[in-house]
This record gives sequence, structure tokens and C-alpha cells, in this order.
Amino acid sequence: MSIRNMPVDQRNARPAPGLVMRVGLPHRGGKLAFHAFNNDYPVMVSANAFWNPATRRFHFPQASDIEELDFAVDSAGFTAMKLWQSKGQQQGIAGIFPWTYAQYIEFATSIGAAWWAQPDLCCEPEIARNQDEIDYRVDATATLLEGTLRVVHHWQAELAKTCSQRVVMNLLQPPVPVIQGWSASDYLRSLDLLLQVWERWRPWYAPPALIGIGSVCRRSLHHPTHGLFAILAALEGHLPAGSRLHMFGVKGSALSELKMFDFVASADSMAYDFGARMTARKRGASNSIAHRSAEMSRWMTAAQERLRPAAGDQLRLSFTTDQ
Repeated sequence: MSIRNMPVDQRNARPAPGLVMRVGLPHRGGKLAFHAFNNDYPVMVSANAFWNPATRRFHFPQASDIEELDFAVDSAGFTAMKLWQSKGQQQGIAGIFPWTYAQYIEFATSIGAAWWAQPDLCCEPEIARNQDEIDYRVDATATLLEGTLRVVHHWQAELAKTCSQRVVMNLLQPPVPVIQGWSASDYLRSLDLLLQVWERWRPWYAPPALIGIGSVCRRSLHHPTHGLFAILAALEGHLPAGSRLHMFGVKGSALSELKMFDFVASADSMAYDFGARMTARKRGASNSIAHRSAEMSRWMTAAQERLRPAAGDQLRLSFTTDQ
């Protein structure tokens, strides 16, 4: 199908060289965002922070320090799954999210984010209790990617009737797809499904420059089948040429090894905020914004130290699929 002014080979993200650590922000603005701005931290924001359940709409503040930051958008799949578990069917995507495809895509593409993630269904043990549930969520995540790309493409095609290719690309960037699972084999199957879906939307969208890996928060690092490094070892050599990974919610202790994987582009974490709550409780002190800000700086300083080159560092040799 030929569409006049429809751009082709669109990139879904432009990852920076090296490994970028994004700090998670639980609010849609305020003093934590201001602290991140003052320290020039790249950030990750959750769509859920901007959703108003009373009005059933997203709301991005007219003035927020987030706008001045390098920020990316997470679809809040874990929060949506917990809401679905506790309250039952929702009125949005797949009956699990509270918002529709149109609401989420319009929000995520209109706020100036560096990139935005597709809606996905997480597979942590508290959410997916057996292999059948994991398989369902892997399949559903691929289906949600298809639904997302259909809406984005349809909107782009409508814009292309009256706008230039540059305007279309600037207004509607394709999403960062996400792979899900628990064991390494789950993630390989999820990647295969992702690539099957993505290929149907060529030539408009180039192979994804960035792919997210979900359900790694609090995950074991070295377990032989579902440890983080077992998953990365399995994926290495199976990614499209030029594709790199974003790790959602990775442990800070993994960073000194993650930096050795040249195909890992970025990671995010809100561990500092959990640590702030635990520290305040232990001390019998208030978990104030000042305390949380200090914990953010402490955590990010330690993370950045782990990412710095150190004696003995050596990038892993990358596998190749070229014949």
C-alpha cells in the first residue's frame, strides 16, 4: 500500500552510546522532578502517574521540570495488572489497562518523550503464577504491540494526507516494543513474536533501534534459567542488527556487569525511593522529599560509579548471525 507523504524506515528511538541509567519518578512533577533536573539525571516516568481515574483522562502539567529532562515513558503494565487483579476488568486496553490505545498513544506521543514503551503484560511470579499464565502474557504482549502499531500507522496515514513526512514523524513516533517472560526461553519466544509483528509494518518502521525487557525488577542475576544474565546470554545474537535493549527496573548491583554488554543501551530503577522508605522507617524519621531526594542522589552516584570504566573491564565479544 502506497500512502503519499508516509515516511518509511522510521526509528523508534535514538539510544545514546554507552549505558544510560534512568531514575524513576513516581510523580508527574514537583520537587523530585526538580531535583532530577538540577542534577541532569535522565528519567523514566510511568503513564499511571499522569492518569486521573476520576476524569478518565491523562493530564500532563502545563509547567513541569520533566519537560526539560531527557525522559522516557513506561506503560505501567505492572500497575495495570495489579489493578486488574484487585478490581477486575478495566475499561481500557484488553480489559486490563484503565486507558484505551488512543488515550495512551496520544498522551505518550504528545509530551516530548525521548521514547515511549508499548503496553505490555508483566510476568513476575506475583502476577503470573504458572507457565500457562506466562505463555498467555507473552502472547498478549505481542498482540498489544500489533494493536499499538495499527493505531499509530492509521493516525500517521491520516496525517500524511495533509502533512509532510517530517511533520508525521515528529508528531507520531513508533513505540519501543517490549519482550516478556520469566525464563530465557520465554524471552526468546517473545522476541520471535515481536519480530513477526514488526515485520508486518515494514517498510514504514525500521527494525526497532530499542527493545524493552520487562519483568526484571528484583530478579535474580545469576540463576541458570531465569537469571538476568542467562536471559541476556540467550538473546545475544538473536536481536536485529543495530537493535539494543532497555532494562526495566534493573538492580543497581547489575550495572557493573551490564556495561559490558554493548547491546544494552539503558536501564531504569526506582530502588532509591523504596530505599528511602525503608531507611526512614528504620530511623523513625519522616520520609520527606528532602530525604527522598538525598537517596536519589546517593543511588544515582553509586550507579554512575558502577558504570565508569574500571581496571579489568572488557566488552563481551558479540555473536553475529552473518554467514
